[in-house]
Parts: sequence; C-alpha cells; structure tokens
Amino acid sequence: MHTFADVKKKKQYYLIRLQFLGYRFSGWQKQPGYKTIEGMLAKTLKFILPERQYKILGAGRTDAKVSALDAAFELFLDGEPLQDLDFFLKDFNKNLPSDIRIVSVKHVKEKFNIIQHSKEKEYVYLFSFGEKNHPYTAPFMANIQDNLDLDLMKKATSLFVGTHNFKSFTAKPKENGKFIRKVNSAEIKENTILKANFFPKKSYAFHIKGEGFMRYQVRMLMGALIQLGKGEVTLSDIEEALKPNSTTKFVFVAPGSGLMLHSLDFKDDV
Repeated sequence: MHTFADVKKKKQYYLIRLQFLGYRFSGWQKQPGYKTIEGMLAKTLKFILPERQYKILGAGRTDAKVSALDAAFELFLDGEPLQDLDFFLKDFNKNLPSDIRIVSVKHVKEKFNIIQHSKEKEYVYLFSFGEKNHPYTAPFMANIQDNLDLDLMKKATSLFVGTHNFKSFTAKPKENGKFIRKVNSAEIKENTILKANFFPKKSYAFHIKGEGFMRYQVRMLMGALIQLGKGEVTLSDIEEALKPNSTTKFVFVAPGSGLMLHSLDFKDDV
C-alpha cells in the first residue's frame, strides 16, 4: 500500500536572478505569436533540461521594451536537485540570446514565495531632453526633444512619496482594483547608471521605490512629469490626481524603452 508521501513527487525550488534588455521583446509574460522574456526562458529551459518537468513564475510582469538590471523568477522543477548549479548557470547563458543574462541561481525552500516575499522594487526611468539623441540611444532612454522645466519636475516627485490613490496613473482601472499604493521614495537625479559614448552629454534618471506597482503606473507618473516639464499640466493637477476620490485622469504613458527594473529585494533571507 502506497502512502501519500510515496506518490508525492519531489519538487525543487530555485530563485534565479537575471538581467535583460527589453527593446525587442513584447514584455515579460508568455503570449502566443509574440517574443517575450518568459517565452524565451521557457524555450531555453526545455532545450537544456529536455527530460524534466518544470514551470516558472516571475517576480512581476514588465511591459514591452522595458528592461531589467535586477529581475528574478522562481523555477519549480520536478525530481531531484540540479547537480551542478555553476554548470547550469553557464549552460543557461550559453543558450540564451545575448540580450538576456542569468546572474545567479539559488536553491530555496518550498516556503519561499517569489510574489509574497517581494519587499521592495526600484524602477528607474532614463530620459534626456532638448535635442534629438543618437539613434543608438533608443533602447535605453526616452528622448523628449522639447525643453523641460527640470526643477519643477524634481519638485513634483515628492508628491508621489507616501500612501496615495494612484487610480489616475494606471491603464484601464478595474472597479475592484487595488489603487492605494505606497511609494517609499521618488526623485530625479542625473543618470549615473548607464554610460555610453553615444549618449547625450546629460541624461536624467527618475528613481521610484515601492513594494508593488500597477500596470503602467511608473510610466504614467513619468508621463505626468514630462507634461509638467512642458507646461501642459500644473503641480496642482498632479496633487489633485493623488487625492482619495479623485476623478482626474492622466493619459500620457511614457515610452517603455526608458524604463528598467533596477533592483528587487526580498523579505526573507533566501
């Protein structure tokens, strides 16, 4: 007679950190007919682990053209543990395209949950303004050719900090959506994250940290900042949009190619 423990399959859990340039991908989530990060990871895993059953779960979903310097996913693998994690990492990287890189692989316990244990995410939006950029810059930063009032934009970032209703800054909000979100910090400073000889002399980075963000939230906050910098909206308009029962709607979504997931922290020591 077999007990439940006998028939229960062994399962392994791995936390995998990665980086990717999102410019040629239609976002994270696997979808038929589109090239996505998740789809490319799944295709590669099928090739390097042909006899194994697995599934993957990302720490979040990024939009089309959005990149990541520090992203993560959990690999659920049936059967015995991987024998050599260093070899697995190298083999994974060798078979992935050049715009996706695995940084680390760590065996974690069953209780680890990549969604629930996410503590803080930092997104960074890179942009420049005033003149047209070199074409090679396109995958990395947004280019606003108008002049912007940068000081006013910097002032406005403090309005986002704290717990607010961000319904005005998400696409197609659902009636039962979770619009009250907490932003831990937000600021604009000079870009020191990425450098290249074809970048403009000066470029800027909008940094924002929080536990979780809604779809398009960061890009719509950046869109509001760009509109403010152009003089199309006022500080009062942004303040009004963050009030609990606001009906104000911002519609400008800043381009995906300027956005990157910059860092990802987890609650437990995994």
